[in-house]
Formats: sequence, C-alpha cells, structure tokens
Amino acid sequence: MAILGKRNILSIVRAAAPGLYLEGGELGEILLPGRYIPADLKPKDKLDVFVYRDSEDRLVATTEIPHATVGEFACMKVVSINDRVGAFLDWGLAKDLLLPFREQEKQVRVGQRVVAFVYLDPKTQRIVATTRLHRHLSQERPFYRNSQPVNLLVTGASPLGYQAIVENSHSGLLYRDNITTPLQIGQRVKGFVRNIRPNGQIDLSLDASGYKRVASVTDQIVQALESNGGKLAFDDDSSPEAIRKQFGVSKKAFKQALGKLYKARRIAFQNPGIQLLDNSSWSPGK
Repeated sequence: MAILGKRNILSIVRAAAPGLYLEGGELGEILLPGRYIPADLKPKDKLDVFVYRDSEDRLVATTEIPHATVGEFACMKVVSINDRVGAFLDWGLAKDLLLPFREQEKQVRVGQRVVAFVYLDPKTQRIVATTRLHRHLSQERPFYRNSQPVNLLVTGASPLGYQAIVENSHSGLLYRDNITTPLQIGQRVKGFVRNIRPNGQIDLSLDASGYKRVASVTDQIVQALESNGGKLAFDDDSSPEAIRKQFGVSKKAFKQALGKLYKARRIAFQNPGIQLLDNSSWSPGK
C-alpha cells in the first residue's frame, strides 16, 4: 500500500494520456504525470516514487526527490509568503511546501533558509512544515554510547555552541571549544556523542574523544607521510582550517596525535613540517 508523504515502490496499473496510473492500495490509483516517466522504463518495472498532493489536492506521484519526507527534518529556503496562510518552502518538488503562520517559531522572510520538520496534518491530510522543532523531537532518553558516530543537522547557535538534531531524533549540543570554523544553520555534519547527561541532554563533538580519536588521527598522519615521501608540511603551527580540511579533525586532536607520534619516535619536527622516522615497533593504532 502506498503511504502519503513517503517514497514508495509501486506497480503500474495502466497508461493514459496524462501519464501512468500506479497501484496505491487503499489510496486507489495514483497518477504519475508523463513528464516524470523514466525514459528507460521497461514493461513490468516498478517505480520508486514520492506520493503527495498537488495544488488541486489530488494524490500524485513524482520521481523527484524531496529534501525531506514526512517525519524528517531538513533545511529549506523560503520562496514566497501568502498573507492568508503562511510561507512556502522549496523542498525540491514542483509544488512548494506550506509552512503555516501558526507553525512558525519565529516569523520567516523570503530568501531565508530555515530548518523545518515535515509532517502530515491529521485534520486536512495535507503535508505541511513546522519550525517548532521541539514538538517533534524524541522525548525518550537516548541510548547512544560515548564516542558513537552520529549524523547531525545544525539548527541554531548559542553562547555555548551549536544546537543540532541527532539522527533525525534527539536534540544535542556541539561545544564551541571543539569547533575550529563556524558552522551554518542547516548544515549536515558527521559528529560523535561525547556524553549523555542525567537529564538526557546529548553533548556532541566533531571529533571522536579520548584514545580512539588520537589513535585514529595518528594513523591518518602516518599514512599521509608514507604516501608523501615521508614528509608533510603540517605541524603544531598549522592553521586549524588547514588541519580540518586535510584530516577532518580539530587542531587540538591533531596536536595530541603529533605528541603521541613524537614520543614514540615515529616523527621528527622539521620546523616547518614533520618527517617520518623508521621505527619497526610502531603499528597502526598503537
């Protein structure tokens, strides 16, 4: 059965002048307009489509991929505002997504990019957006482990750092002391769980913590040295931006890894740069 607001794999029932009619189960036949029919479609193929309502409230399918489906968060651009109903967001489909006035945490403006949650209005059965995010975040205690890698969506800034949605479910905080370059609202990044507090608050980091982080970075540095003739133009004085771009970690993590390699007599500082030393006792992650 097709699910409204989700991607579905549907069978073709029949062809008609407007396009293809697909089997929607309890939703009935759903039209896939001709402009969305794949050129390489073969007989008996099933189609991966997104089901929603068009401007006339009819169920339709599309092979376009929205920025978010029902139950997901995404950053979208405000493209217009209707004084009677609310703002409209570009969510990657021909029909823009309504963000009603009542669902705006703060009033939005045209051109602004906002993080919103997509849901199905239970009264109208229409797909709409809301920027009142906390209503749709899980209130259950998270069960992530420390240092677990997670997907993050940055939603806002505070004096302590950046708020982020963890795995499309919980709220967390990225601390400024672990961030070397500013993040953008709506940016998706990879992060790590640093700690879960008694109240369920998730402390986040852009780097894995502790020994695992240092071991991982040391391996990266050694591999980079080996593939670059035993020398690198990186050291304690390298900029945080250059380190993040090259190794994907903070300067603090990079310096900790350099210290570990230096103590193990695996590298020497060249001022500037570092050089790989021959040490047969070294092994990756050691």
